[in-house]
Amino acid sequence: MAAQLPDIQSMFQQIIAITQKSNAEISEIKQECAELRHANAQLERQVRDAFQYQLRPSLTAPPSPNLRYTKSPFLAPTAPPPLYVPPGPATPGNEQSNGFPFNSRQIEGFWAVVPAGGAGTRLWPLSREGHPKFLLDLTHSGRSLIQSTWHRLLPLTSPSRLMVVTGRVHAPGVQEQLPDLNPLNLLTEPSPKESAAAIGLAAAVLARRDPEAIMGSFAADHMIAGDEAFLSAVAEAVETARQGYLVTIGIAPSHPATGFGYIRLGESLKIPEAPNARKVSQFKEKPDGRTAAAYLSSGNYRWNAGMFVGKAKVLMELLEDNEPELYEGLTKIAAVWDDEVLREQTMNAIWPTLPKIAIDNAVAEPAAMVGKVAVVPATFGWDDVGDFSSLTDLLPSESNRPRVLGDSDLVVTEQVLGGIIVPASGRVVACLGVDDIVIVDTPDALLVTTRARSQEVKRLVGKCRENGLKRLL
Repeated sequence: MAAQLPDIQSMFQQIIAITQKSNAEISEIKQECAELRHANAQLERQVRDAFQYQLRPSLTAPPSPNLRYTKSPFLAPTAPPPLYVPPGPATPGNEQSNGFPFNSRQIEGFWAVVPAGGAGTRLWPLSREGHPKFLLDLTHSGRSLIQSTWHRLLPLTSPSRLMVVTGRVHAPGVQEQLPDLNPLNLLTEPSPKESAAAIGLAAAVLARRDPEAIMGSFAADHMIAGDEAFLSAVAEAVETARQGYLVTIGIAPSHPATGFGYIRLGESLKIPEAPNARKVSQFKEKPDGRTAAAYLSSGNYRWNAGMFVGKAKVLMELLEDNEPELYEGLTKIAAVWDDEVLREQTMNAIWPTLPKIAIDNAVAEPAAMVGKVAVVPATFGWDDVGDFSSLTDLLPSESNRPRVLGDSDLVVTEQVLGGIIVPASGRVVACLGVDDIVIVDTPDALLVTTRARSQEVKRLVGKCRENGLKRLL
């Protein structure tokens, strides 16, 4: 028995040595995986940038005369922290090409509607109630998200047929950033009421101004890569809408996302002017990971980006059929819209009574069940910039460094892969040995989390509200 003890001791020593070696190998594999993820994200960014560059022809679309690059002071090396984009003076020569000559894609009777709402709580503390994400320059482009949306839509319409629906508190900021926006086309909501009320208000007003108007709704705070593909998809959607359909634009999924709704493609509509248009078979709510993977592998699903195109009067008819209370209230408001005094009185009386419901639930889903909704599958890149994880993928990066939104000289890192750092307070942010971290340093609030949990940031906003920290909201 005593003779066996050295053998047992030797066996344990071997097990310990093997375990230590395995741990070291696992650490090396983790490091390699992190580096591969980082390299892959960088490669995707390079490919996307190169793709966009190739799509740009030599002809440029003249933007609105007053809409030029306005550099946020946040992006200057010694600047104060705000990301808010001031109007600033015109800067000739900074125009970006949108891929088409200005007059070649204008669509007769088409109105672009831009709902600009929400506080962007998942991007707190950058996005606040007073300066939400659509008023911010989040990609070093020199334009806020709503300015980029305006510029993207101009080839299809004109400033006189571009409408924005936003909250009263945000109206001055929108008008300041979009000086060519006709004040009559700036529709303001007394309080948030979800997308059905906002888009429905625009439809109700347009149906009275122009009974044959075709409107397209495009969120103020989304990012799109590939202008040519975007313009082509919208043009097909308009032609499909002329046939009486409510049309959505479906985004080709790049991964099994669980944060988006999905659209199941139906049969082709065989419209000559819109060869890609198909019926919507079904709208699907946000799926779990396994279901999303199945959607992706089938090739028969598209992301629902919330872009809708249709005749204003058709949208109102669908509201009348499915949400009669909302239809009745919006119709009364639109009837007095041109009288400022009556508009104010009617809005204050009716708006608080309107139901809160998304346009998908109010109109798109029930209309799809009776074959009244079509989809144009699109190939352009799209991101709703919904949290810091998605924002990270939109920013350029240097090798073995996290993305930086702001002055990179204020960020010092060692052995840090992935993640995003926003040095918005002017202080130096130093990180050692932390991967995929999110740090947002503002003068009055500091956020530290991980990319994996960035969707949960809005919970902190709720905590601040509960704790009486309204000044931070």
